[in-house]
Amino acid sequence: MSASADAILAARDGVLRRAAVALWRRPRLLLVLMLALPVGWLGVVYLGSLAALLVQSFFSIDEFSGLINYEFTLKTYRELLIPSNLDIIVRTVMMAVAVTLAAAVVAFPIAYFAARYARGKWKAAFYIGVMLPLWSSYLVKIYAWKLVLAKEGILNWLFAKLHLTWLLDAYLAIPVIGGNSLSVSYTGTFLVFLYVWLPFMILPLQAALERVPLSLLEASADLGGTPRQTFRHVVLPLAMPGLIAGSIFTFSLTLGDYIMPQIIGSSRLFIGQAVYTHQGTAGNIPLAAAFAVVPIVIMGFYLWMAKRAGAFDAL
Repeated sequence: MSASADAILAARDGVLRRAAVALWRRPRLLLVLMLALPVGWLGVVYLGSLAALLVQSFFSIDEFSGLINYEFTLKTYRELLIPSNLDIIVRTVMMAVAVTLAAAVVAFPIAYFAARYARGKWKAAFYIGVMLPLWSSYLVKIYAWKLVLAKEGILNWLFAKLHLTWLLDAYLAIPVIGGNSLSVSYTGTFLVFLYVWLPFMILPLQAALERVPLSLLEASADLGGTPRQTFRHVVLPLAMPGLIAGSIFTFSLTLGDYIMPQIIGSSRLFIGQAVYTHQGTAGNIPLAAAFAVVPIVIMGFYLWMAKRAGAFDAL
């Protein structure tokens, strides 16, 4: 019995050894075997679902029966151009643009300080401070902000203590951006978007600024360049890859989010909410798919423009 077991183990070791040698001699075969599962998942699950989404957007809903009409048509895309749906698209894009620009303005000095002046434990504190909000639950952060921005929240209490309630009331009375309170206004939605996505702008921007050689800044100063000129002609162009990378995160995440505007903000829909509503309550899968295609098209165009401008060359 022992001799047969040793023979089986020896045969198995021989097969494994031959397989290892064969893979070592054929590195391309090894690479194919290693990538087969993840590439298959990407192709079937991810790209397949996107293809199904695109196909669904070319169907339509029968107005009388409410059933899906499986015939190729552009009727659903024409529905996106009616004022109510177009308003949803414009509102979402404007919010994404505002959040991206504000995130860039807020993140740049933070990232520049971390890249140029933070050393040792201060750099560690910087990374912890930036990453810490990402360690907490997404919903917990949103509901915490809802309490902060509510009419009985700490922000209103602070304005009352500073005798500035009149200023807050005047701001909330402004059409479009105002509301009954900050928690049910576009301003509240903007602030929470900015807070949640800000780390995604800071980190790539800080990485890009760390690659800016200090000698270039010294050379600019030696040639008589003012700090403003140095920033405009030296720092900003070299930091552009990080700025573009961060803007891709903040812009795309704002375009597709539907939970945040549903908890904080007015009752007016964003694209993500429209997709959720049409595929759920309304049961209009083709229109939901057409709405879902909109952010994909917008981001594809944005990435194409960024690549054409050379923003990815130094990534």
